[in-house]
Amino acid sequence: MLITFKSHAAQDLIMMKDLAITLLGIIGKHLGERGVITTEEMPRAIQKLEAAVSDAKKIHPANSSVSDDDEHEEEPLHLGQRAYPFLDMLRVSQKEGANVLWGV
Repeated sequence: MLITFKSHAAQDLIMMKDLAITLLGIIGKHLGERGVITTEEMPRAIQKLEAAVSDAKKIHPANSSVSDDDEHEEEPLHLGQRAYPFLDMLRVSQKEGANVLWGV
């Protein structure tokens, strides 16, 4: 299932439900039928997401070694890569004073 986040300050952001649940959980929100992240909540939400991304990088640092194997498995996206579009939306929305909504 796809969840669409909307803000007057940014383009719509569509993500898978499991990622939305994870990111909203990090900032202390629950994925309901509808929801909002107000401009007052954004500084704390951005701080929590940035901290989670930083922690994820410490736990799973980027693999700097290059394999000579022709067949290698593709690494799954880490939290920072998956959270960046949402973080960007929150930052732009905060700057413009716009709420972020879903389910509308």
